[in-house]
Amino acid sequence: MDVILLQRVAKLGQMGEVVSVKEGYARNFLLPQGKALRANEANKARFEEQKAQLEAHNLETKAEAEAMGEKLDGQQFIVIRSASDAGALYGSVSTRDAAEAATEAGFTVDRKQVKLAKPIKDLGLHEVHVTLHPEVDVTIQLNVARSPEEAELQASGKSIQDLAAEEEAAAEFEIAELFDDIGSAAVDDDESGDNTPQPDLTEDK
Repeated sequence: MDVILLQRVAKLGQMGEVVSVKEGYARNFLLPQGKALRANEANKARFEEQKAQLEAHNLETKAEAEAMGEKLDGQQFIVIRSASDAGALYGSVSTRDAAEAATEAGFTVDRKQVKLAKPIKDLGLHEVHVTLHPEVDVTIQLNVARSPEEAELQASGKSIQDLAAEEEAAAEFEIAELFDDIGSAAVDDDESGDNTPQPDLTEDK
């Protein structure tokens, strides 16, 4: 199906271009979301009449998106989730979770603007793309952790594997110290024993 783009669409074209797309893509996405019109003579004439208005609106929304993008780009948001000791989440972090984390921090982000290459299923730092406008994309970072304290450590550059290794080393150190204390106590007991020879109390016969 041929359509006229009413705005820039990634991997398709710029505003005003006539492009060929699959009918399902046009019916289910481009047309209902107002991103395109069917490319017939009536719609071509309609586009030409509204072109100046559409371009002006596009520039206005682009400027607003760029202003927000300057503040949003590079921001890190914490998402607290339950996970196994190996760092695998019990579930996953979705586009909705990313949008809510940004919104709670004072940014207006819709889940439809969030682009995830694949669901986030592990603890750690994850880069996520946000499309604020057809011509404005920014990148945010989700800090997925089991607690605010863990998130703070991850933000400092430590991975869940590093944290697990540190905890294991600390536990081993405590066990080693415990055995050292037990050994020292045993030595002290031996040294504090009364080694004075006892008199022979057997009566002379």
